[in-house]
Amino acid sequence: MTAPYFIGIDVGTGSARAGVFDARGHLLASAKRQITIWHEAGSIVEQSSEQIWKAVCDSVREAVATAGIVATDVAGIGFDATCSLVAVRADGAPVAVGPSGDPARNIIVWMDHRAAREAEEINAGNHAVLRYVGGRISPEMETPKLLWLKRNLPQSFAAADHFFDLADYLTWRATGSLTRSICTVTCKWTYLAHEKRWDAQYFRDIGVGELADEDFARIGTDIVEPGTPLGNGLSEAAARDLGLAAGTPVGASLIDAHAGGVGTLGGQDAKGNADISNRLAYIFGTSACSMASSEAAVFVDGVWGPYYSAMVPGLWLTEGGQSAAGAAIDHLVTMHPAADEARARAEAEGLSLVAWLDRQAGEACKNASDAVVLAKSIQVVPEFLGNRSPFADPDARAVISGLALETGIDDLVALYVAGLCGIGYGLRQLLEKLSLDGIACNLIVASGGAAQSGLVRQLLADTANTPVAVADTEEPVLLGAAMLGATAGGHYGSLAEAMAAMSRLAKLFSPAHGAIKVLHERRYAAFELLQSADRSIRSLMAS
Repeated sequence: MTAPYFIGIDVGTGSARAGVFDARGHLLASAKRQITIWHEAGSIVEQSSEQIWKAVCDSVREAVATAGIVATDVAGIGFDATCSLVAVRADGAPVAVGPSGDPARNIIVWMDHRAAREAEEINAGNHAVLRYVGGRISPEMETPKLLWLKRNLPQSFAAADHFFDLADYLTWRATGSLTRSICTVTCKWTYLAHEKRWDAQYFRDIGVGELADEDFARIGTDIVEPGTPLGNGLSEAAARDLGLAAGTPVGASLIDAHAGGVGTLGGQDAKGNADISNRLAYIFGTSACSMASSEAAVFVDGVWGPYYSAMVPGLWLTEGGQSAAGAAIDHLVTMHPAADEARARAEAEGLSLVAWLDRQAGEACKNASDAVVLAKSIQVVPEFLGNRSPFADPDARAVISGLALETGIDDLVALYVAGLCGIGYGLRQLLEKLSLDGIACNLIVASGGAAQSGLVRQLLADTANTPVAVADTEEPVLLGAAMLGATAGGHYGSLAEAMAAMSRLAKLFSPAHGAIKVLHERRYAAFELLQSADRSIRSLMAS
């Protein structure tokens, strides 16, 4: 009998990926396709559901072929995706969501901040559901976007038969099931999972009452835990698209960052410990997501949640992070005068600019912790796209101090290291806030594309003053998605069982001590001073 294999599918901001895993979580093969993203004035960021589905299908076909398995070997499939808003008609035809009027552009991407004004209006309303998003809703969430769509494109709002979170769109496309995941609708749509209900009055109060009047048919009436099998598995049409067998089990989805948490948090350490409640999942990609789980609901002002069963069924999720993390570092280094020269050198060696700078920093130091010395006087608060947590301040902006007239590569490396430190100090702020409210995390489990470097992992441990571990897998987000498939297919009795069986922790990075620790304490104090200065300046200019 052929061993079962499971496919994890991840749709991030810039690409769709698929991975084939065995029942122990070992990766056989993966494949990737880029996806288009449109940026326009007014903080508009859009994508195409049709293009994303094609990228998913191409990735799955390649991964299965490379793994050398056949379609009937696949015993379960799981999807994860960014928390982006998809608008379609009942037959799947896309509905335009932006000023371009192009129906192909039917996704408002998570990082789109066009609904900032709507979010502010909602936050002024003192709605009960806001208690479960840290007291303030973000323009990245779906109800401000829906309100924007109704106001600015009422024909599109009326024409859409379904509004999906992207991950739920993918499971619908795969199975025909309109069932939504607790993860998506609880974290981004204000569904109250612990009470198994929508708050109809909230939707009426903010100005999209028709969704409540329709008994929420357009946004989800059947809500289930991640990994729950959907419908009758893969539909005939989806199976043809993906090159798989019709009826293959498909699990209810996860948001991409949450898949990273599922793919890493359950792994045992060297002592056999795997206490999820003492760990923080840190997914460092385009954005940064930090997720802590607890047995009881813990309310932390400025931090999203608590969300019941939104990541690990039966546990409450508290979610922080930053809207721009890897994207902030990318933007930061391209601002430097030496960026073009460095990029040319990097391309000549087949590396990205950031990967090349990371290597330069590592080679300049005896050990990774010493890299902070390279930053010299440069301090960076990398909040180019606001502060998601712990301040829930979308209007915050980046602050850089200590720049001189240097234009060389060494100075660019210094800026890179200072930016990484700024990311880490923001994580430390969140950990301190969580601790004050009763959530103590003694281990950070890091994943994501920007966390692949040993230098980055060590700097995260040093700046956050907390040990950092990494999972024993090249693709933790894909693994988390594959665990959904393993659960839906019945190979494991629960998602928690799949997490324990399919993941392991590999390497541990301990925080620095001595002079390096003292230096980070001083730099952290400087970071908070600059943050405070930004708030004061914005207040001054506003008045």
